[in-house]
Amino acid sequence: MRILLSNDDGILAKGLGVLERAAESLGELYVVAPDREQSATSHSLTLHHPLRPVRLGERRWQVDGTPTDCVMLACEALLDVRPDFVLSGINHGPNMGEDVLYSGTVAAAMEGLALGIPSIALSFGGNVLRADALLDTQVGAIRALLHHLTTLPAFPPHTLLNVNLPAVPGDDIRGVRLTRLGRRVFSDSIARMKDPWGRDILWIGGGSVEWSGAPDSDFRAVHDGYISVTPLHLDLTHRDVLNSATEWWREP
Repeated sequence: MRILLSNDDGILAKGLGVLERAAESLGELYVVAPDREQSATSHSLTLHHPLRPVRLGERRWQVDGTPTDCVMLACEALLDVRPDFVLSGINHGPNMGEDVLYSGTVAAAMEGLALGIPSIALSFGGNVLRADALLDTQVGAIRALLHHLTTLPAFPPHTLLNVNLPAVPGDDIRGVRLTRLGRRVFSDSIARMKDPWGRDILWIGGGSVEWSGAPDSDFRAVHDGYISVTPLHLDLTHRDVLNSATEWWREP
């Protein structure tokens, strides 16, 4: 089995190293990842300048582009044969709820899905500062989950699996739950500052976040100490509204 690994935290990120350790027994690993952090780049492509992949090893490249660039280049140019799976992560922070719309981690897996390759995104669902200490303890649980998902008789078609790991030591993980996306609300996420010349600047990020969701949501599972697995797909169509069109739409 050939497995492509990528991420949005960069080629040197701790989470990527942990993912390599967890996946090394599954097959032949190829790593194509950004040369720097690309968080919140979503599904962006680099169109206005050429990309320069740098080979770091027999099956390892860094790319001066986005996570989506990395997966596209890997599958269309760098690997002799397309991978059987794309694994993205492990992100140093959660990708739950609306995060999946911004996440470079999820976007890398989404690009794999768009190319017809079964894909899984993995994120640490707790405080970023705790990721380094706790991810090492979770390698066994991640390995077991990946082995199960990559050996399914039929991987869910047209679907990527979005995995969030709880912020607990590996031995304290209570199990795995299939979940739906929860909701996230940011407060005070724009900071007003001055640059060194006294000019006004605005910095997006920080602030506080509140999570909510039904009992079967990703947030609830991670909060309760479970690994959350949420199936996602490319079709954003709101089918309930489409099916009720007679109530709100008339042909002009």
